[in-house]
Amino acid sequence: MARPRIKDVARHAGVSEKTVSNVLNDYVHVSDRTRRVVQEAIDHLGYRINLAGRHLRSGRTGIIALVVPELDVPYFAELARHVVREAESRSLTVLIHQSGGDREREQAALGGFGSDFVDGVILSPLALAPEDLRAHAGPPPTVLLGELLTEGADHVAIDNERAAREATEHLLALGRRHILAVGGRDDGYVGTAQARARGFRLALAGAGLAHDPASLLPVAAFHMGDGEAAVRRVLDEGIRPDALLCLNDQLALGALRALHAYGARVPEDVAVIGFDDVEGGRFSVPSLSTVAPHKEAVARVAVDLLLRRIDEATRPEPGPGGTGRPGSARPQDRVVAHRLVLRESTEGAVGPGGVW
Repeated sequence: MARPRIKDVARHAGVSEKTVSNVLNDYVHVSDRTRRVVQEAIDHLGYRINLAGRHLRSGRTGIIALVVPELDVPYFAELARHVVREAESRSLTVLIHQSGGDREREQAALGGFGSDFVDGVILSPLALAPEDLRAHAGPPPTVLLGELLTEGADHVAIDNERAAREATEHLLALGRRHILAVGGRDDGYVGTAQARARGFRLALAGAGLAHDPASLLPVAAFHMGDGEAAVRRVLDEGIRPDALLCLNDQLALGALRALHAYGARVPEDVAVIGFDDVEGGRFSVPSLSTVAPHKEAVARVAVDLLLRRIDEATRPEPGPGGTGRPGSARPQDRVVAHRLVLRESTEGAVGPGGVW
């Protein structure tokens, strides 16, 4: 049986093809009765929009790429779910790619993986350098996530420095004074860990506390095992913190395991707070206080910015034969909201930590 077309829907509904098109494109100046009649015809015939044809006529594929370092890190998995949802609401398909934080893979993403099958890329880089962006002058349009690169392309992130400062100030308000930052780095590089370490130091300074470089505990990766190993290492050395600022929830969950193994009570002896508000932290024992980035907003803003750049890149030039031109607007830097979510790992931890 032949696939129903717009003219079939129009004939069945007793309206023009233009009216059917207006309904499909949600044109506002269509009466409720006409919209209902057309929708009934669409449902009866089983009509489906030919997205391939629509994208072909517009010079697009209808596919965007989301490139993240690791899909088994819950934050990126949850972010991917939101990006897919936002894209689908705009009739787009998302190709999800794992870079492993490898510079060559991230460079390949900037170039659309060497082909024309993606209209644009949302990229969370770990290894790209500014010169990589400068060398990326052509398509596809790109939106960057995170802290590594904030110039040369549209960029979406939370204010990591401010968020870490607020989380540390929460620990300080509980009376904690020997706070360690698990995952913190102060090595001159630009990245999320460094931004959060700056916020940590600013909070300490605001409380009149001197910053001890040993209070930053670098990790090889932001996984649970790395958090557990970092905390076990300082505990083996006889160091007894009364609070931990963990720079993601995976590190915090590992830290909870290490503290449990050493008989430390959370939050009575050691208050713990993480970052990202991933699902696992809501079910840990105790449940994990955390900085919650607005992941839905990150996805929505990133997709919106990318679609705007795609529109600019595929807009025909004036006059016959135009093939489109890249957007000329300056890159935008969008800061998305975050909030502190306080749960059992810090709630009730008033006063200095216990002796353990």
